[in-house]
Amino acid sequence: MAKNNLLRALGAALLAPIMALGSLGASAQDSKPIEWVVGYAPGGGSDVVARSLAEAMGKTLGQTIIVANKPGAATNIAADYAAKARDVEHTVLSADFATLAANPALFSKLAYNAERDFAAVGLLARFPLILVVAPSTPARNWKEFLAWAKANADGTSYASAGIGSPHHLAAELLRERTGLKFSHVAYRGAAPAVQDLMGGQVPFMFVDSASGYQFIASGKLKAIGVASPERMKTMAEIPTLAEQGLTGFEAWAWQGLVLPAAAKPETVARLSAALQTAFASTEIKARFQAIGVEAMPGTPAQMAAYVKAERERWGRLIRDNGIKLD
Repeated sequence: MAKNNLLRALGAALLAPIMALGSLGASAQDSKPIEWVVGYAPGGGSDVVARSLAEAMGKTLGQTIIVANKPGAATNIAADYAAKARDVEHTVLSADFATLAANPALFSKLAYNAERDFAAVGLLARFPLILVVAPSTPARNWKEFLAWAKANADGTSYASAGIGSPHHLAAELLRERTGLKFSHVAYRGAAPAVQDLMGGQVPFMFVDSASGYQFIASGKLKAIGVASPERMKTMAEIPTLAEQGLTGFEAWAWQGLVLPAAAKPETVARLSAALQTAFASTEIKARFQAIGVEAMPGTPAQMAAYVKAERERWGRLIRDNGIKLD
């Protein structure tokens, strides 16, 4: 009898998410299209991740998910739009490192509140940051990079995707950890920064895996090391900075999915279940691997905890170094 009860309980637990998806998907209200807001232009890593997952989740939900790109102001335009959306059940946002972790410290005033205006659905992906140098820079590993940087008594410049970007803050963290002298050259996005790096206008930068993958693979950029605890599966030949002696140094570009805070808990649960189903699909696994992106399956609570830790970590760095965007 006890064994039968246990089996029934396990069966109910396994079927609950599926039944929830089915019953919610059948309602007239939930046949409406969902607007997925992305704070970057089409074609970039964030846009690719959103469109890939939107297609997979739409099949599970039985709904059309339309990606709307609203770039500008370090994702603040998109975040403000999503936070003030009228249809809170059918508007989602790719909320990333900038939106939730960096901007609250970078800006004296925001049109949205990163802590109160959004409900976490789940983390989407992490882009490992890679320390890369121009072909003309005489360094092939961390030891040589350190010696080269120290030899430049007046300091050396580095590129980033913009002030307050993960690329920028990773370099500031490196400066703080090593005591090296750096001069920041901010670009409007990773693509133009990478172009100038390849051309030798700047000697190094931290690049996210999605933006730098093809140029590292083709030999147009030299990879010094990955700022993650383990090597990337897609570029396993690149050692981590930690294994080369820079221990405890970790930096990522990341993003998660959020709803406006007023959305119903059932909507959060439904979208979260569809997201986890998408992560398990062969298509998404292959797509993410192809662009060097690490999927981050998990619950809304796990996303909220991760975001809180990131906001505290990078907020301290931003305040300690007086970095501002207004």
